[in-house]
Amino acid sequence: MTAGRKIIVNDATLRDGMHALAHQYTVEQMVAIAQKLDEAKVDIIEVSHGDGLNGNSFNYGFSAHTEEEYLRAVGAALSHSKLGALLLPGIGTTADIARAKELGVHTIRIATHCTEADVAKQHIEFAREAGLDTVGFLMMSHMISTADLVAQAKLMESYGAETVYVVDSAGALLMDDTRERIDAFKQALGCAVGFHNHNNLGLGVANTVIAIQAGADRVDGSVAGMGAGAGNCALEVLIAVLDRMGIETGIGLYPLIDCADQLVRPMQKRPVQTDGNALMLGYAGVYSSFLLHTERAAQRYGVDPRDILVELGQRRMVGGQEDMIVDVALSLSKP
Repeated sequence: MTAGRKIIVNDATLRDGMHALAHQYTVEQMVAIAQKLDEAKVDIIEVSHGDGLNGNSFNYGFSAHTEEEYLRAVGAALSHSKLGALLLPGIGTTADIARAKELGVHTIRIATHCTEADVAKQHIEFAREAGLDTVGFLMMSHMISTADLVAQAKLMESYGAETVYVVDSAGALLMDDTRERIDAFKQALGCAVGFHNHNNLGLGVANTVIAIQAGADRVDGSVAGMGAGAGNCALEVLIAVLDRMGIETGIGLYPLIDCADQLVRPMQKRPVQTDGNALMLGYAGVYSSFLLHTERAAQRYGVDPRDILVELGQRRMVGGQEDMIVDVALSLSKP
């Protein structure tokens, strides 16, 4: 399934990785990482608030600099890689898409919960009409059946998405789940298919390789796994594995290793790893960016963060419901 085709790699270190730093990258840190990614010839480098364009808010957190500052600086540092950004309808608007294009963004990913593709219609249509590489991004893809997920993907394709992603935001998909969803997308869609995941169950690289074998045209990774929860698929590990498997990416391994060891890991305030709380995200099927919010609420109200995550999973909380983390912590703290 991989012979003769080039896998497009989208790096999320400077977007999903924002979650791991509570959105506090400096411009200088972003540029240094972007230069290494560009040296490695990564296809797309995504830059925005962790929750997408215009994500700065009390609910999601405020970044250290404006997105305009980040996008301008990173864009100026690239000679090979394309600049990308992510947007969640309801947080970002079509005006944010237009502004992103002015700032040099080539690829825009429009992200919705896996049952809410219809809220992306105007954003996908606008981005496609603007000439952007337009991608649909179906988050929390473990929460519905494969057939229902395909129906949502078809909506995104009908709006003009050139690629639609299976997005394992909770890192909850098992290997057979990943294979089934990607295979179904490839059979049902005429557009390209992508895969983004988190390493909460320790399956980040394995599931990404399975997605490629099942026909995924685009996959995501982050240097040193830098991302929400236990992080994303570790890009340098993925490239090493794909090289060993003879799967073509055109991406250099050494710059990624240098970036991970010399730049990314030293700036991590909390190690990005599959520790107990991150593991519980995948086990309970909880949105990965809930991790730091949950740990803060657990400390404040004196409850076990694992109990909060299990309850959030049972309540089927999704991205955008971060305020419910405090509600759950309060309810668990009562005798």
